Amino acid sequence: MTQQTRHTHTVPGCAEPDGPTGMMHALLREIADALERFVATGEVTAIDMRGLPLSDADRVGIEQQLGQGEVSALLTVAGQSEIWETAISGVWWVRHLGASGGVAAEEIVITRLPEILATHPDDARDGLVRLRAMLAAPSADTTSPHIATTEDAA
Repeated sequence: MTQQTRHTHTVPGCAEPDGPTGMMHALLREIADALERFVATGEVTAIDMRGLPLSDADRVGIEQQLGQGEVSALLTVAGQSEIWETAISGVWWVRHLGASGGVAAEEIVITRLPEILATHPDDARDGLVRLRAMLAAPSADTTSPHIATTEDAA
């Protein structure tokens, strides 16, 4: 079981500056420290990007520095969410968009796989029920390729 740490940094009454603020380097160091903890202990860390006093230039700079890795996903549950592993393995960018398409929530998660991508056990049970019903239906196409089950392996 892994622990999850959630960081939220706010500066009340602080307007968001337009240019770089120096927060980019501080955040990158925080990400490096979190990744070091994850590698050593498995501790998962989520950093709330919306709660940080970052300028647009800082956000763009962080996204450019972290880059984009080989894995990405687009979810359309309760709005649209974009998830991608950065070029730094174990560092994921999770962005949730609101109904208007603007960013509603955004975080960097240091983990093996963001929880939002994991199949919930209830969803897997529902999927099994649907698949079994499909296979039991008289109209099931018997010419389709066989789907291996754990029973086949026995």
